Amino acid sequence: MMFRRLLIANRGEIACRIARTARHMGLRVIAVHSEADAGSAHVRAADESICIGPARPQASYLDIDALIDAACRTGAEAVHPGYGFLSENAGFAERVAAAGLTFVGPPAAAIQAMGSKSAAKQIAAEAGVPLVPGCHEPDATPERLVVAAKEIGYPVLVKASAGGGGRGMRVVERAEDLLAALAAAEREAEAAFGDGTLLLERYIACPRHVEVQVLADTHGNVLHLLDRDCSIQRRHQKVIEEAPAPGLPGSMRTEMGAAGVRLARAIGYVGAGTVEFLVGSDNTFHFIEMNTRLQVEHPVTEMVTGLDLVAWQLRIAAGEPLTFSQEDIAATGHAVEARLYAEDPARGFLPQTGRLSHLAFPEDRPGLRVDSGVEAGDEITPFYDPMIAKIVAWGEDRDHARLALADALADTHIVGLNTNLFFLESLARHTAFADGLLDTHFIERHGIAAEKPPAGDMETMRAFAAIAVLEDRSARRRMAQEQVPDRYSPWGRSDAWRLNSQGSDRLTFDDNGETVTYEAIHTFGGYRLECSENTVSIASVVRETGGGLTAEIDGRHRRGTVIADGSHLTVFLGGAQRDILLVTPGAAAMSAEAGGGRLTSPMPGTVVRVLVEAGQTVRKDEPLVVLEAMKMEHTITAPADGIVEAMPFTVGDRVEEGVELVGFRAAL
Repeated sequence: MMFRRLLIANRGEIACRIARTARHMGLRVIAVHSEADAGSAHVRAADESICIGPARPQASYLDIDALIDAACRTGAEAVHPGYGFLSENAGFAERVAAAGLTFVGPPAAAIQAMGSKSAAKQIAAEAGVPLVPGCHEPDATPERLVVAAKEIGYPVLVKASAGGGGRGMRVVERAEDLLAALAAAEREAEAAFGDGTLLLERYIACPRHVEVQVLADTHGNVLHLLDRDCSIQRRHQKVIEEAPAPGLPGSMRTEMGAAGVRLARAIGYVGAGTVEFLVGSDNTFHFIEMNTRLQVEHPVTEMVTGLDLVAWQLRIAAGEPLTFSQEDIAATGHAVEARLYAEDPARGFLPQTGRLSHLAFPEDRPGLRVDSGVEAGDEITPFYDPMIAKIVAWGEDRDHARLALADALADTHIVGLNTNLFFLESLARHTAFADGLLDTHFIERHGIAAEKPPAGDMETMRAFAAIAVLEDRSARRRMAQEQVPDRYSPWGRSDAWRLNSQGSDRLTFDDNGETVTYEAIHTFGGYRLECSENTVSIASVVRETGGGLTAEIDGRHRRGTVIADGSHLTVFLGGAQRDILLVTPGAAAMSAEAGGGRLTSPMPGTVVRVLVEAGQTVRKDEPLVVLEAMKMEHTITAPADGIVEAMPFTVGDRVEEGVELVGFRAAL
């Protein structure tokens, strides 16, 4: 019998996505939140919510006692873990069951079996699933791994046994670098998963990453829902996923699906799970791991199969059998998903924090799906993953889906934070991606991260900025005119009318460091922008909701969007974005301190290692400090040869963006 009250033990995008299906099925949705998430979108999407602790995940979303208490206090009958956090924690699944609640996921024993990558490899081998050569011993010491690496041969891949998502993972090319990589991977794995156990594998140079979605009920039915390609990755983190995986031989696709089903049966799996493989250039495949939870990329499978995986998770947890067979599963069309993050590609993809002053996705496009956990006005905080949304496009074939995704990315408008939006669009439009030439080194090989967004049509974008300011001023004048005693007086007209003259406004913009001043002459139905360089004629202006503008500019009809955040104007036009500052007369000039022996933090984070001391001489690119932010380690290096004059922070200190991390003096 289906339960009626569901607690979602997660946050953000996945909590919103689970809530959507659960409410559609008539369930009462209960959200949990940290103090930092009290006003977040996943709380607003629920029927009720409860605070479970401070912002730090360890004190809230990873606190099993707090989650069980929240479920009992709110009368929940079932708990959905989502993905990340405790979704693959066997102890949490056991505690949920012990409290008399239904865990929407596999049995604790199945989670335990796959929770250790080392144990999972042994089970996979016994089930006849091919493995990558390596050392999968659960109690292997660093010394044992050094020996194993020599036996396997370099390069090798160090992996966290208990986790995924690229955390605790290092590629090691040389024997002399292995011990340092093991230590760093262990720290990162301990911080992310509470388990620093590592394993070692032969590093396959240019593989594809292909996974199989499995689904199993409590009545002995186990089947797979085809495959997905997740080869487009950066630092072992998936960036673009698609279903079905393009270009696989039919026999391999069949064998891979069967292998996934065999492994699921071997551990008594129940619910939705994913079996991941590396595919070599010789069309051999090797088991990597099994994720005993819903995957971030599950929407592409839903869009080609027509199945709602969350709905089936809930039905299976309630004891219902699968109502279809393996023969019933077939792919219709193709789907591609891109992960949109608050990160700055120009600064090494550093995570970004702050307020999303504007966020708008394309609407009413057939085959387009957007799963998001934030809305305009929400904050991206330093405590959690900086994902903004997953943008998913379906098409009748791969090329239609790919182009639909690229167009959707081009028409997504974000103001307030740097994002990887143009980076994703560049990937989707790349000719090698279009040709299906995929592997896990695609991004580095093609140098896509270094590409800069288009500057756009400078004059037209400035004109749109001017239109937005002028239209706003006119609207304010009209409001003021409504308040005057004689509202029909020509002296109060909203078009800056003047006796025996034309009304005008003066606008000064700072456009990427270049100052330009326009004399905006009001004309019948438009404006004429005059500056020292040229004149622009504007007519037929129409304002739309959400910052949209259409106008005839120098005889050409154009449509754009201008979002104002104070004096900062962001112009979107033809897939390009331009930030323009309206200079207010009399405003004080602003300057930023640069140089002066200061080496500042590029992001909020926690100091996890200090590698130098005051007075030490260092070489260019020598590591100085290691920060942990967004569950990843970031190494701060010396910008030049020089001397460390001061080290104001120690291990464990919390730092904010822009603070001085190291007193540094460059050598003369």
